[in-house]
Amino acid sequence: MSLNSNQKAFVEATKTVFGYTVGVLSRADIQKVVDETGVKYPFWLVTKAEFRGGRGEYVLPSTDITKVVPTLVPTVSEELTVNVAQVVSLRQPKLIDDTDSSIPEKYKDYVKFGFFNDLNHIIKSKMFYPVFITGLSGNGKTLMVEQVCAEQKRECIRVNISIETDESDLLGGPTLVDGNVVTRDGPVITAMKRGAVLLIDEVDRGSNKLLCLQGILEGKSYFNKKSGELVHPANGFNVIATANTKGRGSEEGRYLSQILDDAWLERFPITVEQEYPDTKTEKKILTPLIEDKSFVDELVKWADIIRQSFEQGATDELISTRRLVHIAKAYNVFGDKMKAIQLCINRFDEETKVSFLDLYSKVTTEPSVEVSDEFLAMKEKNNG
Repeated sequence: MSLNSNQKAFVEATKTVFGYTVGVLSRADIQKVVDETGVKYPFWLVTKAEFRGGRGEYVLPSTDITKVVPTLVPTVSEELTVNVAQVVSLRQPKLIDDTDSSIPEKYKDYVKFGFFNDLNHIIKSKMFYPVFITGLSGNGKTLMVEQVCAEQKRECIRVNISIETDESDLLGGPTLVDGNVVTRDGPVITAMKRGAVLLIDEVDRGSNKLLCLQGILEGKSYFNKKSGELVHPANGFNVIATANTKGRGSEEGRYLSQILDDAWLERFPITVEQEYPDTKTEKKILTPLIEDKSFVDELVKWADIIRQSFEQGATDELISTRRLVHIAKAYNVFGDKMKAIQLCINRFDEETKVSFLDLYSKVTTEPSVEVSDEFLAMKEKNNG
């Protein structure tokens, strides 16, 4: 087997640390090489059956050999037919391919705001410091985490939570491969082994089955009772959770959120309250998407008035930053402002949709319209 550049680099690094090129390594030996030389963790070595020695041991290939394990081909004579038993080598199926990187793609027009710089410091430090980020839908919580990881060139493994999410979805468990039962690592175990950032998205949609993460949220090693493996978190592993609530449910009924266990929430040292970006920032977000700058100004002002009205109880709905991006993209498709807006707010009930369209018409024809006037108008319409 020919080795690629990353594999050769690890073999040479092992020689530097231990003084040999071919030998048997334990996981502790592998981690020592990674920590002392800075080479990439050799997932190819610990996951491929051809490199496995005894229990917890891995046979290191040489840089000057072409095969690690010779292939034995039985000779069949003309007089005698030999039945050779087929040996199937089972490789544990992964959620992420060993050769693929899970570093998020960097969005060139991303605008940094809110907790971005602080989260950047946390991720850059590589210390284990879980963060709980809460805020209304569509204000950029998940994208912020992904873009911090993109900037730091850190792997980010994202898992979306629902009421059906259970221990096997998170930690992994038995699965069938070619009729054989093997153990599969879940996203949490995968992130621990790779020293990645684990992004638990929409965590307040989950149930008490999330309690399987208690020990992991303390930064401790995890004994995988299904595989018998003791998993030590690699350097850089961290957990970031996002939610629309603070784990106490949604009193107004906007979200199908659950009440999370208080002991589970206590594992997060800090809770970040993510707000929508201010009007100046929101204009920066929309400007690369729309050539018509006046349309950008109108959309931002329109959304700001609606949000203020929402906070004061005049309306039960609001326009998120994500919704504004949807409108911008719809405008690029259809080239019609009102059509783009209408198509993107059709998700609301008829009364709300009509009041939002009326408000936008006033914003475009009366640039000096006061927020207080629009607030009173919307409140009177909704109460009437």
